[in-house]
Amino acid sequence: MIDRRTAPAADHFVRYTETAAGRMRSRVFGCERAGAPPVIALMGMGVSDYLMPSMRALATWTQAHLVDLPGLAGSGPARRRLDVPGYAAAVAEWMDRAQLPPAVLIGNSSSTQVAAHAAAMRPEHLQLLVLASPTVDPAYRSTPRVLLHWRMDSRHPMPGLQQQHTPDWARAGFRQLWHVLQVHLRDRIEETVLRVRCPVLVLRGDEDGLSTESWARGLATEVADGRFAVMPGPHSFVWSAPSAWSEPIREAVASVPGHGDAQNQR
Repeated sequence: MIDRRTAPAADHFVRYTETAAGRMRSRVFGCERAGAPPVIALMGMGVSDYLMPSMRALATWTQAHLVDLPGLAGSGPARRRLDVPGYAAAVAEWMDRAQLPPAVLIGNSSSTQVAAHAAAMRPEHLQLLVLASPTVDPAYRSTPRVLLHWRMDSRHPMPGLQQQHTPDWARAGFRQLWHVLQVHLRDRIEETVLRVRCPVLVLRGDEDGLSTESWARGLATEVADGRFAVMPGPHSFVWSAPSAWSEPIREAVASVPGHGDAQNQR
């Protein structure tokens, strides 16, 4: 059962959903629109609030759900230690319980790995999978390398981003964040996408310091219906240009075969 609670902010409300992995918070922006599938976006690595401006951009044409993973951001404690497939199973259960029509599932940064697994688990729930700033590029798939390139990418001017991240990082704590980093480094998204059956849109910032363009483009070629688009900015382009992904996602949805029929499914 979904427990619905009103948030203080006027432009969204909060839901809490009980899953086997723990209580998950989601924030809902906008309202249902005829002909537009709902959008489900997953939080980044331990952080969630930075996605709110980009969720508001999506809410101009559809209803957008920002989902926090168990044990992180606004969700309750995880009932067990989770790896990437474990987080994905929680998302799959959340989608089961949400009872939305076929949706767009978005992963951003580390949650692209979670989203890819969830898409493979629940193809019936999805029209489109979006991998925005995918991770982890094999060129940087070690703790020293990924932290070095994260620091280099962070040199791009991003006013206010650190302030958005700090409360969520403090809530998670160092040990949990270290665990999350390690399980994502062990996961191979390029293998997971081979099991995804819905269309896939890969988005990469043109100054992304955490992935190479050739690798990100390659993810789109691994699926039967994949496409790639370049966004302006670094790895966290969703913060520096929160509206940038809205139109490419909307265009990708419009090109999905049977899109109109899918909107009538519940």
